[in-house]
Amino acid sequence: MGGGRGLRSKNSYPVLASRPVGQIISKIYKDRIRSFYSPGQYEKHNLLAMMYEGIASGEPAIKLSVWDAPGQERPTFQEATKNEFRNTGVGHSFGPSWSTHWFRVAITVPESLRHKEHLELHWDADTEGMVWSQDGQALQGLTGGGERIEWILPASFRDGREHVIYIEMACNRMFGNSPGGDIIQPPDPNKYFTLKKADIVAVNLEARALYIDIWIIGDAAREFPEDSWEQHKALKTASDVIDSFKLGDKESIAKCRRIAQEYIGPNVDSHKVYSAGKDIKVYGIGHCHIDSCWLWPWAETKRKVARSWSNQCDLMDRYPELNFACSQAQQYQWLKQLYPNVWDRVKSKVRAGQFQPIGGSWVEHDTNMPSGESLVRQFVYGQRFFENHFGQRSQTFWLPDTFGYSAQLPQLCRLAGMNRFLTQKLSWNNINKFPHTTFNWVALDGSQVICHMPPSETYTAEAHFGDVRRSVSQHKSMDQDATSLLVFGKGDGGGGPTWQHLEKLRRCRGIADQVGLLPRVHMGNTVDEFFDFLEPKAGGFVTWYGELYFELHRGTYTTQANNKLYNRKSEAMLREVEWLATAASLKDSSYKYPKADIDAMWESVLLCQFHDCLPGSSVEMVYDDSDKEYEKVFQTGERLLKDIRKVLGVSDLRASLQNSVAINTLPWHRKELVNISNDEVGVACGEGQFLAIRPFKMVEEQPAVTVEEVRKGVFVLQNDQLRVEVEGGCVTSLYDRVTKREVIEKGGKANQYVIFDDKPLYWQAWDVEVYHLETRQELPCGETTISEKKPHRVSVATKIQISDASSIKSTITLSAALKGVQSWVECHAEVEWHEKMKFLKVEFPVDVRSTEASYETAFGIVKRPTHYNTSWDMAKFEVCCHRFADLSEHNYGVSILNDSKYGFATTGNVMRLSLLRAPKAPDAHADMGTHHIRWAILPHQQSLSHTTIRAAFAFNQPLRAVASSPDVSRLVAAGGGGANPIKLLGDPNLVLDTVKRGEDDEDVRPGDEDVGGNLPKRKGRNVILRIYDSLGGRGRGTVKTTWAVRAVFKCNLLEDDLEEIPLRGDGEFDIELRPFEVASYRLAL
Repeated sequence: MGGGRGLRSKNSYPVLASRPVGQIISKIYKDRIRSFYSPGQYEKHNLLAMMYEGIASGEPAIKLSVWDAPGQERPTFQEATKNEFRNTGVGHSFGPSWSTHWFRVAITVPESLRHKEHLELHWDADTEGMVWSQDGQALQGLTGGGERIEWILPASFRDGREHVIYIEMACNRMFGNSPGGDIIQPPDPNKYFTLKKADIVAVNLEARALYIDIWIIGDAAREFPEDSWEQHKALKTASDVIDSFKLGDKESIAKCRRIAQEYIGPNVDSHKVYSAGKDIKVYGIGHCHIDSCWLWPWAETKRKVARSWSNQCDLMDRYPELNFACSQAQQYQWLKQLYPNVWDRVKSKVRAGQFQPIGGSWVEHDTNMPSGESLVRQFVYGQRFFENHFGQRSQTFWLPDTFGYSAQLPQLCRLAGMNRFLTQKLSWNNINKFPHTTFNWVALDGSQVICHMPPSETYTAEAHFGDVRRSVSQHKSMDQDATSLLVFGKGDGGGGPTWQHLEKLRRCRGIADQVGLLPRVHMGNTVDEFFDFLEPKAGGFVTWYGELYFELHRGTYTTQANNKLYNRKSEAMLREVEWLATAASLKDSSYKYPKADIDAMWESVLLCQFHDCLPGSSVEMVYDDSDKEYEKVFQTGERLLKDIRKVLGVSDLRASLQNSVAINTLPWHRKELVNISNDEVGVACGEGQFLAIRPFKMVEEQPAVTVEEVRKGVFVLQNDQLRVEVEGGCVTSLYDRVTKREVIEKGGKANQYVIFDDKPLYWQAWDVEVYHLETRQELPCGETTISEKKPHRVSVATKIQISDASSIKSTITLSAALKGVQSWVECHAEVEWHEKMKFLKVEFPVDVRSTEASYETAFGIVKRPTHYNTSWDMAKFEVCCHRFADLSEHNYGVSILNDSKYGFATTGNVMRLSLLRAPKAPDAHADMGTHHIRWAILPHQQSLSHTTIRAAFAFNQPLRAVASSPDVSRLVAAGGGGANPIKLLGDPNLVLDTVKRGEDDEDVRPGDEDVGGNLPKRKGRNVILRIYDSLGGRGRGTVKTTWAVRAVFKCNLLEDDLEEIPLRGDGEFDIELRPFEVASYRLAL
């Protein structure tokens, strides 16, 4: 022992403990972090106390005067500034709701602030606003309520002189004018807003940067798992920053930032933080979702667009990494028309690659209720606008906030030049969690698009630490691809990304590079580039076939009934106008195809299909506006049809049966009863453009249709095909005399009105919850009487009292059966509706058994379960349909037709059509008033077939008698029937839905005053046909035309040629469509 006496320890570790050291109590230290940068009892002693180096308020620094615009007018800059302004100041209030006030702001920077590093005007009236230059240039939007209240003063303002700007105050907040904290409550029309702040502020930029540093480091300390060293380091770093801070000492700010950079890295003050080419998991994209209407009218949206997009152009100048995606061609058009200087700024940013027009549609529209052709035109008008003004089409369909996605959208996207789709709305599902993040979405015909649903589950992310983290932690497709989009920016009411968002993301990237654990976020790529990264892997992505059904907002299929009625009627009118105008323009060279008028009609209809307008989820003033839009559509349409009829040799004047014909635009043989007058009816028959109307033959010994009261309160209506028994206002028997089959379930009552309590969890106009079904009540009927007894039609009517305030006059009608045409039972309800949170429906218990019901959707059929086997099945307790729903067995079925309804349910054998709702938010008067609703019960042999398809068309577009000229009368009398210039022969599942002129035909396109120069005119005359398979089977047909066609091309929706189709010399060509295919053809004349 003792051999080591000469060795001395070089360890500096002391022998004696100098003091006790305790373990950090994590919760306490985490709670401490927020108090360092938050308002409250410490705000005069924490970081906030050093945010500003000086503030100048009141005169002479800020001189304010104001002009109050009358009523709800929204005058232009030129109109406003020519008025006399009165003196005003901070503390004054302005209103009422929706009014506009223009402020003249005279700014003189005091000597004490002129040499400060960074000067801002802080303006907060708790309202939205716009900063204008003295010469009328829109500069930047303001949000109010503490958000986006700053405007950076130009260096030129530091000269000691007075400089003038204008601020346009809109008396509404970002989310309208709800009376309290619940934004969906009907707006208060008498709100006033107080100007709280109008200051020149010298900002300590280093303190502001430290504020973001500690915010994000604090988030890491709070949100990283406590068993990770990264969390402990974040907590230690935050504590060291707080301990190093000294109030009033600017050098301590610099020291604190140096400590922070040990965790967030050294490059967070610059876009260069993104320069390292490391493994990227999250791609940040700025976005500003602006509802084209919602809790505010369209007129306010136009200002929101200018405010929001000018903000983004300004941010792009300061943050070169910002790439901003924005959809809705309508909003770009508004900007172009109303804010030319902002439009020019946007165009320059588009050219620079920072501002990305996206989506390819006219608005972010509903996809459940619009017709197939309406969905087509959303893409046609949207893509053409983007191509025309920016020289590019969208590759990505962008629809983050719509309430479910129609099964044919992938096919239509591909036909409109888009193979990518982004949404996130299904993350709101309230029953089942959607299982995928990135996948291939497949349409009814087999077409597919790459779909990505951002795992942060929002399109308005605040760019928080947690948003970045959730972009991976909530990713459901990690086994196929782990990358995701983070869509960030203030939204719904507009605004877009803020400087805070961009600063936070820089620090998130810095943490990922410096420390790790947080997914690496990257800025600077476009949405298209993100999908470009995905596309090579798409062959291995999982697939989802059919509709993306949204398990929420099911009430939107019914709310605002008039708006939905106008949508259906306008779609039908546009179809007729285009078809007949095409024929007229090719018949008479002096008649010019009214392209400008048709465009205006379509743009109005497409606007009204916005996803908060057509679904019925907007405030009342929106529907006042949409009523006016539809009125313009119908007036224009009637004017155009009057001109067209004149060219075709007919008129709206009432004429005798012998001098009347029916105009037909449906491409198959028709046979229908047509009213000539109140007392006279004829039978129109044929397949031409004009159908002869023959007298309705009446045989007294054998009436075509009868009605009689067989016993007290029991009525029988009967024609050659059907026998209808009505008791207590309901159909208790519907007997098919041809097949000898009872249609109504034994003991059942069809056309039974039922009412439900309708109090969803929150979203009144939007939602109907599954528990409402438990409150079903049958409405008792009053006395039934015979209301009509004519040789061709009989009816019985019943008065039904819903409540003291509401009632129904229910009419059941049976018309004479026509040979070769399936007869239906028509029902009409005149509803006086003044309920509160009730849901009115009508039921049909039918003697048909099937586990699936079929519903018409855009360009196809969707089959949905009639049972509740799984939660996925049960979630579809209320679904969307178009003109019909059908329940069929192998050899028989029943279809329910309608003329204006979209909500439906089939549970077991009970078919239920939704009629009216009575939500009280956000429109307190939604659906109140008188409604006229039509539907029909159509029993049919075999399963669902073209019989129902054609009946639904006829029910929505019945033939009308018009007075014919002698030439037309002679033509019809000779059997020519005014032969349709275009016919489709072959399989009956094929539907010729649209006939129109080419978009770029040189003889029809409007003038070039609104043309960007990227849409060259096409020489010659062209006709576009749209044909689809309606039932899900391969279809073969032949198109015949009397027009002088020189070539035929199959084309896409944008009328780009895909392939030439062989044309026979007799003007015929053959077509073949796969199941549910939508095919377009260009006929070059």
